[in-house]
Amino acid sequence: MIRCLNNIFRLGIKELFSLRYDPVMVFLIVYMFSMAVIEEANNAMVAVNNAAIAIVDEDHSRLSKRINDALLQPHFQVPVSLTIDEIDSALDTGRYTFIIDIPPDFQKDVLADHLPVIQLNVDATAMSTAGTGASYIQRIISQEISVFLNGHDTDQLVNIVTRAMYNPNMNAIWFQGVMSLTNNVTMLAILLTGAALIREREHGTIEHLLAMPLRPIEIMLAKVWANGLVVLLAIALSLHFVVQGALSVPIAGSVPLYLTGAVIYLFAVTSLGIFLATLARTMPQFGLLAMLVFVIMMLLSGGNTPLESMPEGLQAIMRLVPSTHFISMAQAVLLRNAGLDVVWPQLVIIAAIGTVLFIAAHIRFRATVTLPR
Repeated sequence: MIRCLNNIFRLGIKELFSLRYDPVMVFLIVYMFSMAVIEEANNAMVAVNNAAIAIVDEDHSRLSKRINDALLQPHFQVPVSLTIDEIDSALDTGRYTFIIDIPPDFQKDVLADHLPVIQLNVDATAMSTAGTGASYIQRIISQEISVFLNGHDTDQLVNIVTRAMYNPNMNAIWFQGVMSLTNNVTMLAILLTGAALIREREHGTIEHLLAMPLRPIEIMLAKVWANGLVVLLAIALSLHFVVQGALSVPIAGSVPLYLTGAVIYLFAVTSLGIFLATLARTMPQFGLLAMLVFVIMMLLSGGNTPLESMPEGLQAIMRLVPSTHFISMAQAVLLRNAGLDVVWPQLVIIAAIGTVLFIAAHIRFRATVTLPR
């Protein structure tokens, strides 16, 4: 046992030295946990921000002017005035996401309770902005009509007070920063371990290792702990200096608990990286295979869209993927201040999935190498 642990330790040190002399991979690690997190958090907005909007004002009344003035930044750009004949061409060329058409005699019909109709034209090719922005505009128009009619709300008889939990200002950067960090953990862990194994095979050093008194499981464990340690250090530094520092995201929960979950998750995804590397023969093949797996894990694990909104069959499949449970754990700990009593089921599931992936990777790795007799 002592000799086995010593072999795993020394092989891991060899992995760290190999990574040290790989400037491309070092640059990728630094970039993915620094500038990539900042850029995605600041620019990959899911909320309506600076949307292009125009108004066709056929009424030219005080009420239509109020509606025009209520469309404020940063949600919308300064509204541009168009004529009714310019609506189709403006939408066809993609100049505006929203065009509001206020009909003639609109204010007069509102005061006479004739239920006039405002046409809202939406360029729905940008789905996230179109859906949310349309609801924003509808609410703005309703509020302005309510204020105009002596403050009586035409839509509601009850004053609804919204209390946003865990993110009072609904700042998208808080969510995007944490999710960007989590997604980069998945990608880097898969790439580092898989590339390390492919590099051994391409350089012919895997045969040298197997000619020594080493077992395949020792080689695998060395790659898991060495590459996992690099990613774990990158997580801790990025969480402190980038997420909390540069992005000013307040971490509500326990950072040590999050890092503990990251350790368990890294065991699972590094095992997955080794498994994928045993299926590929060259680095380009591994890159394409890893990209396919990573994109599915990123898009369907609940980080971009809620898991509950997916078909039930897909939900069942994604619950077998470790990233689904890690994302749930990360959101609970970092944003909602959840403790171990809340997230322990996710940690157990990640550990169980990681064990299955490691066993599958070990079986596949043994099948792809010639063991010494």
